[in-house]
Amino acid sequence: MDNSLTPRSNDLGLTAAAKANTPIKSQEAKSFGKQLQGFWVTFITIFKKVNTVQYPEVKEPTAERFHGRHQLNRYDDGLEKCIGCELCAWACPADAILVEGETNTEDERYSPGERYGKVYQINYLRCVFCGLCIEACPTRALTMTNEYELADESRAKLIFEKEDLLAPLKSGMLQPPHPMVPGTTHIDYYRGDIKGGSNG
Repeated sequence: MDNSLTPRSNDLGLTAAAKANTPIKSQEAKSFGKQLQGFWVTFITIFKKVNTVQYPEVKEPTAERFHGRHQLNRYDDGLEKCIGCELCAWACPADAILVEGETNTEDERYSPGERYGKVYQINYLRCVFCGLCIEACPTRALTMTNEYELADESRAKLIFEKEDLLAPLKSGMLQPPHPMVPGTTHIDYYRGDIKGGSNG
């Protein structure tokens, strides 16, 4: 065996006198009172109620501000809130969001204003559910739901497209593309002055 690579006390610059003067910390047992304190923590946990849930038959409600699956929201007339600005993608620390904006036209309008998100993808294989994308969104187009069951049998199914993320149409909403409410501008939408669809 080659001992040339094994460090010795002389190689480290230690002398026998220096090693002899190194103080040794006390290795005495702790007092009985200190030991009882440690045992007490263990003892009281025996009587705590076990938080076991028979999942998936029983599902406990999530916390009020739980960070679950994302949702792309709509205005009350059905137009999309996403304006394709890509700020959510820039804010994402895991690079899990892909947005490609496109220009609205009067014949094909998906959101109020100039642009809309033509492509919107969230890769849940990368997402860390931090919520920074929500804070970055200027129109509150992106929010997080309480849905947490995202497991699937293939990796491809965990890349959610725009159709998977869009909020469902409610009563009175029209499927885009359609024009804005007559007599309004994109500013009226952003202020929240649109209360229900009147394009029907």
